[in-house]
Amino acid sequence: MNLQITHETHYRYSPSVETAQHIAHLRPLTTATQQLVRHSLTVTPAPAQQTQSLDVYGNMRSFFSLQASHDILSVVADSLVVTREAPPPQSDMTWEEARERFRYRAGASFNPAAEFVFASPYVPRHADFASYARPSFGVGVPLLMAARDLMERIYSDFEYSSESTEVNTPAVEALALRKGVCQDFAHIMVACLRAMGLPARYVSGYLLTHPAPGQPRLIGSDASHAWASVYVPDLPGDQGWCDFDPTNNRAPGEDYVTLATGRDYSDVSPIRGVIHGGASHTLRVAVTVMPLDADGRQLATEPPPRARSPSRTDEGLARASSSQDQSGTGEQQQKQQQDQTQSQSQSQSQLQTQTQGHFGPQDAG
Repeated sequence: MNLQITHETHYRYSPSVETAQHIAHLRPLTTATQQLVRHSLTVTPAPAQQTQSLDVYGNMRSFFSLQASHDILSVVADSLVVTREAPPPQSDMTWEEARERFRYRAGASFNPAAEFVFASPYVPRHADFASYARPSFGVGVPLLMAARDLMERIYSDFEYSSESTEVNTPAVEALALRKGVCQDFAHIMVACLRAMGLPARYVSGYLLTHPAPGQPRLIGSDASHAWASVYVPDLPGDQGWCDFDPTNNRAPGEDYVTLATGRDYSDVSPIRGVIHGGASHTLRVAVTVMPLDADGRQLATEPPPRARSPSRTDEGLARASSSQDQSGTGEQQQKQQQDQTQSQSQSQSQLQTQTQGHFGPQDAG
């Protein structure tokens, strides 16, 4: 499937921002099931510096710095990705066998997946995650079967509710609420898998949605998405990472695009940065995922969507949080962390704090 993704982020500041430095994770990965054909990142006003580098998890991140006063910031990522359906993973390894592979043993060879067994900023250790996960992990149950059952239970037990959580809501709180959005469900599934001693990571990306029958595709009406991935040690290479989408109760297919992977959302937020000035701001985000034919033309007739709950994929999302600590000198530095999650209306979540002192790029890894 040929998918063109346009991801637009527009800030308007008051008063103006004097200087700013940002990191963006907006370049899709090339994997066994998707190929990045082209990508561009356009920043307005033109940055004084713009570079790209790999982070510790293999994601391509962009750094850009603005050294002149500005009251608007526009970041537009345009990508063309070719995706294909992956064959279903085949493994009979039990979850206990997988867990034993990642128990510490002196002199044992290092497996990079081991890093994803441990707690991370958005996915802490908590007994409640183990309690929720345990019914899916019976004695001798194959890991893939247990993970699929966990995904199905999250889908059934949790309500998709755009107003129930914010970008910085702890995963254990969303677990107790039994409601949230795709970021929450991905964090909860990752936390449950890790609670059972299994490597699990957070995946950010996009999902092709479908307009109602007879309705045109609306530009800017799609959104970012998030899901979970568990590592199955007996599968070869990168095939060991098997993806599960608890928001839609399915395995990602050719209608999904992987943007970045990390321990949790904090590693892969689409845009984060530090600004000097701009005490208040407004934010507008628009995402378009457009299917194309082999000649690069928009498909006149799109394939029918897979069965899924409209309330979990197409409902508008509006989540925002803001906390500020005004310094005694009046100088402001503002950390911004942008959450772009599943929504039709493309409202945006944001985590914002102010600090005093040196400001610079925030390392996403």
